[in-house]
Amino acid sequence: MNPHSDTLTTADGRTALRMERRLAHPPRRVWEAITQPAHLARWFPSEVTVDLRPGGAIGFLFPGDSEPGMTGTVTDADEPHVFAFTWGEDHLRWEITPEDGGSLLTLVHTFGDRFGAASFASGWHVCMTALAQLLDGEKIDVSRDTGGELHEAYLAQFDLGHGVVEDTGDGRRIRLERQLVRPAETVWAELTAGAEPLKGAPAPEGFTADKIPSGPVTEVDAPHLLAYAWHSEGEVRWHLTKGTGHGPRLVLTQTGPRDFDAEAALPAWQSRVDALAAHLLDD
Repeated sequence: MNPHSDTLTTADGRTALRMERRLAHPPRRVWEAITQPAHLARWFPSEVTVDLRPGGAIGFLFPGDSEPGMTGTVTDADEPHVFAFTWGEDHLRWEITPEDGGSLLTLVHTFGDRFGAASFASGWHVCMTALAQLLDGEKIDVSRDTGGELHEAYLAQFDLGHGVVEDTGDGRRIRLERQLVRPAETVWAELTAGAEPLKGAPAPEGFTADKIPSGPVTEVDAPHLLAYAWHSEGEVRWHLTKGTGHGPRLVLTQTGPRDFDAEAALPAWQSRVDALAAHLLDD
């Protein structure tokens, strides 16, 4: 699905997505396409207003908004080589390097939400495809990754789907975090299979994993949260929080006492979440 060698690195709590695209156009033409608002409006995720100098303001106007909802600051404007700016808490750096009569365009997007990387990468992949079509003088003919296939390809490429075992002050915890590709209501319907959970009742099968006993539901807030007891000292918690781009962010935890064999239980939860993601993609 993704033929490019895009990379993801994490250090000091910040994640950097690096994407390179070769364009058959000189740096000055590419510079105009990535800095001039009229060109940006054709391929960038939003309309842009920019004071093109270091320290200048930049604003991002999304469809339906009457004024820029997010703003940033230009950090670099070295024509026609480097254009960089902040976008909220993120930083985007576009670098243009002459190469074989054309240009190598490199984007480094730095952000804090590592599990949002597949959403960011699939979005930029579509945008940079549109940029290439604009430069080539072609009709811009790209579609958003509404099916989620590109998102899931990046998730696998960046190895973002694996859970971890953590030691806490009170015991041990399994934690899986994964960006999903369908709305929370769709995910909830998949998990409940029509059996809406009730406090005190057994948890619906969709919220359980193989060989891990489930207890009564202790908390439910459809379509965002379900928790149930599984041990006198343990809890399983499914939380669908605000996500990036495609749908909600799933945070699944199982907590237990200090002698909880979390390493043995983790593969069952990993298999359950992988199956959920695959069913959502098929839908």
